Amino acid sequence: GNIYWTDHGFNLIEVARLNGSFRHVIISQGLDQPRSIAVHPEKGYLFWTEWGQTPCIGKAHLDGSEKVVLVSLGIAWPNGISIDYEENKLYWCDARTDKIERIDLESGGNREIVLSGSNVDMFSVAVFGAYIYWSDR
Repeated sequence: GNIYWTDHGFNLIEVARLNGSFRHVIISQGLDQPRSIAVHPEKGYLFWTEWGQTPCIGKAHLDGSEKVVLVSLGIAWPNGISIDYEENKLYWCDARTDKIERIDLESGGNREIVLSGSNVDMFSVAVFGAYIYWSDR
């Protein structure tokens, strides 16, 4: 198994084995302030939220190749990100728009607002079955 993480200080996404060996930078270009990541090992995808000058939701293969932006409009401070493995949906929460949204994780299409609050400051989100969990700073 592998562990993936973002490094805010150096604007990197890295991977290593669970014991810390074989540490490797997989994405080092085009990141400004990466926040959260989610991994879909079965499909071989990595997703992340970006807070920087151009906030977005990104997608790449687990080795960092074929990097694409799935969402770049109507997004401000995307924080937590989560995968619904059964429905093939990608969820994220935005601390500025006070929303939890979702898209098809393959295409980035069918964008939907799942929850919209007021002054909620959503920090992280998780999806399990028919339930959505989130934290509020």
